[in-house]
Amino acid sequence: MKYICSLLLLCSFFLSIAQVDSLLLEKTDIEKMEDTLGVLSYSIVNAESAEQRFLACRAFIPKLTAALKTPNSFEYPFERLKTISIQYPKDSTFRIFTWQLYVDSSQYRYYGAIQLNTPDLQLIPLIDRSFQMEEVEYSQTDNRNWYGALYYNIQDFDTPTGKKYLLFGYDAFENIERYEDSGIRSRAMAFSHNDLEQLSKRKLIEVLTIKDGKAIFGAAVFTPNAPNALPKSRVIVEYSAESKIVCNYDDFEQAVIFDHLMMVNNEIEGSRPLQIPDGTFEGYKLKDGKWQYIPKMFHTIVDEPPRENPVLDGEERNIFGKKN
Repeated sequence: MKYICSLLLLCSFFLSIAQVDSLLLEKTDIEKMEDTLGVLSYSIVNAESAEQRFLACRAFIPKLTAALKTPNSFEYPFERLKTISIQYPKDSTFRIFTWQLYVDSSQYRYYGAIQLNTPDLQLIPLIDRSFQMEEVEYSQTDNRNWYGALYYNIQDFDTPTGKKYLLFGYDAFENIERYEDSGIRSRAMAFSHNDLEQLSKRKLIEVLTIKDGKAIFGAAVFTPNAPNALPKSRVIVEYSAESKIVCNYDDFEQAVIFDHLMMVNNEIEGSRPLQIPDGTFEGYKLKDGKWQYIPKMFHTIVDEPPRENPVLDGEERNIFGKKN
């Protein structure tokens, strides 16, 4: 009997060791995948030629998918992917990967995927169609008609029809496209990439609904900020690239806060005026599942809205909140 008990204990011990070895092997495998993904993600942003950036992006997508097929991949943080934004809502029901591809001096493209927190991999690819979207602030789309952006924050909120999420994103925007109809495209093409970056950028407040494993973007939850206007499905804040603006959810104020902008003349002849911050802030506060527009958030002019804690906690971080 003692021999049998000892044998059972020994078998149990070796079985436990085998399970640990299996877990370590899985972790090693995904770490090796992450090494490759880290090199590709760096090249997507930093490679010199457009062809190299595109090839890196094309190779990155299937390799990321393969890595996410690893058991328990949702728990793996992919911290080495410094140029890829990975955002989680507070309930951790999903996470969103987004990244930016600089195509050339006339355009940027965005790529992304939503990974649901499920035992088997459920991945929702995001297809950027912002270049052909009309009435952007009032439309509702699916994942195959996505307004591409680099997301840097997620805030959940409740509505009478269920939980939704605010996604805060950055869009480098397609500057030359804006001037095509005005007859100055040839002049715009003469500018370098750095010159073009001095035109306009966008930040947006997107609405995401996850239902039955599908993603729906946009919902008419933003009350109008003008008489007789329709409620917005998403908010677009377009501003001069020379400026820095706030556009985020503030926990202390329990509100969405963004800079109020004023028009200034553009130095490029024939182009539209640019918008820059004037030192005041607009916002939205949640009420009964709707975001109520607040024309002036504060009665004193400050550089940034007050916060309970510093955004960067005294450390240098990139736009995704990752340490440099």
